[in-house]
Amino acid sequence: MSAEKLYIEKELSWLSFNERVLQEAADKTVPLIERIRFLGIFSNNLDEFYKVRFADVKRRILINQERGGNDNSKHLLSKMQNKALKLNQDFDSLYNELLLEMARRHIFLVNEQQLNEHQEKWIKRYFNKEVLPHITPILMTDDIDLIQFLKDEYSYLAVEIKNNEQSQYALIEIPTDHLPRFVMVPEQKGKRRKTLILIDNIIRYCLDDIFLGFFEYEKLGCYAMKMTRDAEYDLGYEVEHSLLEQMSAGVNQRLTAMPVRFIYQRDMPEHMLHHLRDALQISNYDSLIPGGRYHNFKDFIGFPNVGRDYLENKPLPPFTCADFDNFANNFDAIKAKDILLYYPYHTFDHITELVRQASFDPKVLNIKINIYRVAKNSRLMSSLMDAVHNGKNVTVVVELQARFDEEANIEWSKILTEAGVHVVFGAPGLKIHSKLLLISRKENDKIERYAHIGTGNFHEKTARIYTDFSLLTCKPEIVNEVRNVFGYIENPYRPVQFDHLIVSPQNSRARLYGLLDREIDHAEQGLKASITLKVNNLVDKGLINRLYKANNAGVKIRMIIRGMCSLVPGIPGVSENIEIISIVDRFLEHPRVLILENNGESEVYISSADWMTRNIDNRIEVTAPIHDSRLKQRIIDIMDIHFTDTVKARHIDKEMTNNYVPRGNRKKIRSQIAIYDYLKQIEKRTRKQLEHNSQ
Repeated sequence: MSAEKLYIEKELSWLSFNERVLQEAADKTVPLIERIRFLGIFSNNLDEFYKVRFADVKRRILINQERGGNDNSKHLLSKMQNKALKLNQDFDSLYNELLLEMARRHIFLVNEQQLNEHQEKWIKRYFNKEVLPHITPILMTDDIDLIQFLKDEYSYLAVEIKNNEQSQYALIEIPTDHLPRFVMVPEQKGKRRKTLILIDNIIRYCLDDIFLGFFEYEKLGCYAMKMTRDAEYDLGYEVEHSLLEQMSAGVNQRLTAMPVRFIYQRDMPEHMLHHLRDALQISNYDSLIPGGRYHNFKDFIGFPNVGRDYLENKPLPPFTCADFDNFANNFDAIKAKDILLYYPYHTFDHITELVRQASFDPKVLNIKINIYRVAKNSRLMSSLMDAVHNGKNVTVVVELQARFDEEANIEWSKILTEAGVHVVFGAPGLKIHSKLLLISRKENDKIERYAHIGTGNFHEKTARIYTDFSLLTCKPEIVNEVRNVFGYIENPYRPVQFDHLIVSPQNSRARLYGLLDREIDHAEQGLKASITLKVNNLVDKGLINRLYKANNAGVKIRMIIRGMCSLVPGIPGVSENIEIISIVDRFLEHPRVLILENNGESEVYISSADWMTRNIDNRIEVTAPIHDSRLKQRIIDIMDIHFTDTVKARHIDKEMTNNYVPRGNRKKIRSQIAIYDYLKQIEKRTRKQLEHNSQ
């Protein structure tokens, strides 16, 4: 078999992942409003795909053309476009199906032609009071540079102002940054139905109120459109400019980057489409997509439930971790034993509370933390600034290159600096993706340190919808190496050694190869050997080749890959011992876990790093061993529960068919719900034991 057939293109694998998201919108067992929201998630994902994956392939084609070279990128781009087009067709069918499902439950999403007289009057009043102040048409003249003017991710209405066979064009931005996308329209008393209308259609209905009195016209035509830009930017790393200045310039560069996708309403007049295509310099390598009347379906992530409670998922309220019970403060609890939190099953409040306590605890001397993505109104960030006011030394490593969070992080870095926080950006070109917190405390004339190592961000909002592990420990061998990571971040050229932590780019590749090779050696000696892996993405060919080698040695390999997977399972003599599933459900599966059987002495690791070349070689990432046997078993149990899933697990295969794992005669097991019940029982037993011990 040729080497090319041993790997699935990551871009096509990513589209296969988004197809799994669309499957959730199609799944009739999912509550109706959640299905609509999955349409929004699919759309948001696809936007990012075009900005990042599609744009990257287009760039490769253009670079190869400049160099006179040739590769398979054009063929790949064509396959990507065909797959995306097929998914868009499935999306449109599903959207229409869900509109009918809503109507059966007396919820109607109407357009401007489906309003009764009472509603028309209400819409006019709403438009003039709430919407019109945010509307300023932009005339498409030769003087305007549309590439500079149009905002990425915004929907526009392209208006044709027709008079005496002459047409001029104007653009209206849908003002969703000021107003809700979905507006509840009053119904007459006694009617059971609930009526919603998109703000787009309110504007369509009131077009005359915008243009009348300013233009002479016989007819107004209105057509939806949206443009997506290349999200990459070039940082020159000029010595005279600070990284903050360079990042600000880089983000501005993205705002005016070239388009990679243009979506237009399919009945848009040809002359208008040609005008827009020319003005936006849409090339043959860009995606030109005919669509319906609505774009920016990502807003459907927040689709309101105006119906019964059963149309949404039943709440799964997060619970508190019993390991913190009966202690005067969180530091005493961590000193007693390592603590493992698993969001969103556990509440993220434990972390915000730890930092809050540290902000005023007289024993705390300093706090260090990595910030990659944080919530808009972050309690954690407020506590860090409070700590400065209380005389603590606070260092915050802000990753300015966190994709699509650059502007927020630039702003946070300014706010933190003004508050007296020591803000560190790290080395240019080396993105910091680790999830570390280190608190130093003076106890009995000795410095004691407490560390957090996580798989996810310090983000209060995403911790309610992403599954992620947090390890809290004060074990010297771990906390001292966490301290060394912070030192490495501030001076990545100073020699440093890690014996317990696996740290990218310092030693991750060598250590991971070594761990996999040990399982291979054990299998070849007839000893117990297995590998269980959970990551978001598996695309690094070096690691994939090691897994193929492990397969050939007889190592049993199980993997849960949420997103991109370039490894091809089920190839005889290459990967027949490799089982891969993907789970897409109400929570986004985000943790990275590695479990090695190690001849009966299991080793368990949690990590911030996916198995991608960038995460192994070009970022600062941290993988931590779990030493506490009780916590090791908990992670092993959670992984085992995932592999029993007969509801939301899909097989990953070489054809990317996304077939659900067959249930057979097994009972229905939805792993996310089963894990919730499993952890809840652990907390219940722990509290019973604490109660028994106190008697």
